[in-house]
Amino acid sequence: MSTPKGRPDGRDPRELRTPQIEVGFHRPSEGSVLYRAGGTVVLCTASVDAKVPPFLEGKGKGWVTAEYQMHPRANPPRRESRDGRGKAPSGRTQEIQRLVGRALRAAVDMDKLGERQISIDCDVLEADGGTRTASITGGFLALALALETLKRRGDLLTPVLRMPVAAISVGHVNGAHALDLVYLEDSRARVDLNVVATEAHEIVEIQGTAEGHPVPRKEIDAMTDLALHGIGQLCTLQRNTLAAAGVDFAALLQRPEEYSA
Repeated sequence: MSTPKGRPDGRDPRELRTPQIEVGFHRPSEGSVLYRAGGTVVLCTASVDAKVPPFLEGKGKGWVTAEYQMHPRANPPRRESRDGRGKAPSGRTQEIQRLVGRALRAAVDMDKLGERQISIDCDVLEADGGTRTASITGGFLALALALETLKRRGDLLTPVLRMPVAAISVGHVNGAHALDLVYLEDSRARVDLNVVATEAHEIVEIQGTAEGHPVPRKEIDAMTDLALHGIGQLCTLQRNTLAAAGVDFAALLQRPEEYSA
């Protein structure tokens, strides 16, 4: 595979933007991180409610949901207004927040969570590509921190996390594959692929688009492998971040034989 020439930030094609993570940035939330990857900055918060949506009431199960929002100046030109101020959320906003919700629900055993809902809010403060993948990776950290809060309160008596989940983008740019695209790469990529997976490289979701021409299966496979390479690094970062914050992450994780069907 050839090397992309002139990546805007000078990275190697297999190199992530090194995330900078501030834990506990939003103090009122049960869990929060400020997640920065290059020029993309997302505030991820996790809020716990002692109730579930009506469709789950009385079933003894929990729920994880997500909301996603772009700040009006996340990009240099100010957008007209925030979603929800006199207008419904855009189709893009709804699509991304559903993706984030699906990704994080894959990490949690809802049968063991109890009748409570954890809401993950992802507020994009600055955007330079990869906002949805940063929201998932940072959102998992906020979720784990919220579960640690519940455990310390004595409200969570059994592990409910199955495995770390993270996400990253891969693109076909300038005739080669590149990991973790910035906006300039994303906007001209021949193929843009977003991959969500677990630490064990189990796929949660793949979103991919070819611009103009179909893509051979072997190329998608190669891009997925590159994404999993990056996700492995991100999951290690998640574990290290939680350990540095004093979280006993192992106590939050189920053993595979404990998973509910």
